Amino acid sequence: MRNLLPVFLAAILISSCEIKKQYKSTVKGANFLTETEMKEGWKLLFDGQTLTGWKIFRKLPNNSWEASEGSVHCKPFIDGAVNERSDLITEDQYENFELSFQWKISHQGNSGVMFRVSEEYEQSYASGPEYQVIDDVGYPGDLPAENKAGGNFGMHAPENAGPHPVGDWNDARLVVNGNLVEHWLNGTKILEYDIASEDWITRRNSSKWKDFPGYASFRKGYIALQDHGNEVWYRNIKIRIL
Repeated sequence: MRNLLPVFLAAILISSCEIKKQYKSTVKGANFLTETEMKEGWKLLFDGQTLTGWKIFRKLPNNSWEASEGSVHCKPFIDGAVNERSDLITEDQYENFELSFQWKISHQGNSGVMFRVSEEYEQSYASGPEYQVIDDVGYPGDLPAENKAGGNFGMHAPENAGPHPVGDWNDARLVVNGNLVEHWLNGTKILEYDIASEDWITRRNSSKWKDFPGYASFRKGYIALQDHGNEVWYRNIKIRIL
């Protein structure tokens, strides 16, 4: 019996390590689930080391996305280089969910997180509403209120968003339940809307989306990270089905 004790203890240690590998990466506190989150049904969408669970939108040529230093990194567009670019989407599709993620953007950068995306159209944004990720301060182009960080791009402006400065991580949440959607940024709910409401229809019919028949028309779809040619980072990407 005494000889079996070391074997027994070693088996327990190995089992414990394997369990931890299921929800925690080795990256400084990032990309892991707590025991409470696991019990609540959260799932990690990024393991901190690979792009397992993700794919390129419509299998288009792409060399811009990578897993680097514990984040999903979109490399910047480089003049004169071969830039094959497209969006990165989840392998699975989602209908009603709560998505939690962190993002940081480069100077003058622009990106976004879209949901219920379909590959029936040539671009992710043709079907998926977008949680805007952008440098509010340094972006060089026209930036209406609805296109600022945390907004529903082209549709709804965020309120009291307060994104962190360029280079700092922001905590974001996107809650999608039926037609009801909430945007959160750094612990504050900054926006909510109803996709089937009269207000939504009015906004859509007076925006660029009136020319996109598939926009926000799917009940289930992919989650997409937008490649806008700028450098952006995402990590701690977690989802819970509602």
